[in-house]
Amino acid sequence: MSEPSSGGRPATAAPRDGNSDAARLNDLGYRQELRRSLGALGNVGMGFAVVSPVVALYAVSMVGTSIAGPAWVWALPVVLLGQCLVVHVYSELASQWPLAGGPYQWGRRLLGPSFGWMSGWVWQFAVMFGNTTVAYLAAPWVFALIGVTPSPAAMVAVAAAILLGCTAVNAFGIRILSLFVSLGIAAEAVASVLVGFSLLLFFRKHGFSLFTETLGAERLSGGSTAMAFLAVLAVAGWGFIGFDACVSTAEETKDAGRQVPRAMWWALLSVGTVVILNAMAVALAHPDPAAVVAGRDLDPVTTAVVSSFGSWADKPFVLVVLIGFLACAMASQGGAARGVYSLARDGVFPFSRQVRRVNRRQAPIGGLLASTAVSCCALLLGLDATAIGSLIAFGTAATFLPFFLVSLAALVARLRGVRVPSGHLRLGRKGTFLNALAVLWTAFEVANVCWPRAVLAPPGAPWYQIWAGLLGTGAVITAGLLYLLVRRPQERLRALEPPAAGPSGNRSAEPAAGVS
Repeated sequence: MSEPSSGGRPATAAPRDGNSDAARLNDLGYRQELRRSLGALGNVGMGFAVVSPVVALYAVSMVGTSIAGPAWVWALPVVLLGQCLVVHVYSELASQWPLAGGPYQWGRRLLGPSFGWMSGWVWQFAVMFGNTTVAYLAAPWVFALIGVTPSPAAMVAVAAAILLGCTAVNAFGIRILSLFVSLGIAAEAVASVLVGFSLLLFFRKHGFSLFTETLGAERLSGGSTAMAFLAVLAVAGWGFIGFDACVSTAEETKDAGRQVPRAMWWALLSVGTVVILNAMAVALAHPDPAAVVAGRDLDPVTTAVVSSFGSWADKPFVLVVLIGFLACAMASQGGAARGVYSLARDGVFPFSRQVRRVNRRQAPIGGLLASTAVSCCALLLGLDATAIGSLIAFGTAATFLPFFLVSLAALVARLRGVRVPSGHLRLGRKGTFLNALAVLWTAFEVANVCWPRAVLAPPGAPWYQIWAGLLGTGAVITAGLLYLLVRRPQERLRALEPPAAGPSGNRSAEPAAGVS
């Protein structure tokens, strides 16, 4: 072997113990630069914090109810089932290649350097702009805590401060990040599980028949209940993304090939259960669901909590919700930094030499600074009070696009026979069937989220906000294609490709890309 992609330095000699994560990483062409200290629960925590039931519910509850009334909650189990198909694909790939920067690392091994690089590029910007959205949505809770009505400029300033604070926490390494994320999960348990069960058991104001009613919300979709439900499926997609944060910290997780797939399942299913529980609890405990449909109540979750528990619950509830948002922002930013690091250590990201740097605490400091800079620049959209909706629409669309690309690459490679799953998790023929369903689901959701809908934009919103999902995704893809044509990162990746596949036709039997 010659030089690996890790900064042009040879991979360190690792013990050839089959159970050694360092040995496995060495075989994949990379040396251990990040601190491998996360256990199974720590990896689950990263995924749980990014998916975040608090963030998911607050992002979609009001919009879902206004579009389809209380019946919107039926979209949640549909999206959860669809995302389970994606996790099947991701689990098998993470078991075989437990590397940071999943879509990039897997795509290049499945369908080649150009496809893999583009998958990583799109996924990376989706995560970075997702961080912008989370920080911006967290800012109002800061002002609610101190009882101040913010201006758009103040919202942007506080959101930028949140991003910088999350960068500082991440810079201290994975142990400190894991500690803060654990505190956030504790707050999530209070704000989600405890409050949700209490609302459902003791403060219910309506019967379960409420979930068969739209309360006239479908009029926003031209009177079509089917079109309203399709719009809600697009919105609900935001609530079940982020489980891939478990993959982002794969190189910092012990026994990653086994634990990362399990962690993704635990994160998605636990958050999915809590989100569905709380969505139902809030609807049943809300004093006037028709007010939400009519647009008179823009914060139905807080209304349901305060009207049930009393005004004393207002500030404590705001505090635990804010902590949940901050934990989500920290974990998501950590995932973005590790994705940038994965691209930069192969020399295929702008300013790779600076971006790939790791500090003395074994945190990807270059990736942190780069991802924070991009996320802060995107915050400038928040100076226009309606434009942040464009960022939310783009973030959801751009996140489902990598889900589709990874699922497609895995299916094509499987059908071609160039890949036989060889990790701890192997689904066999069932895996092919589930993979095909994942491709259909993610293709549908990409088209559904990108479909321009005035109903998902504020009244009087400019045309570009209505088309935000398609325009934003198109802009990132166009920029990526130009980078491929001008800088040609795929040529560098080809030089790092492993030898040709062996008789089995399974590339994974060879040292994966990263060494030449």
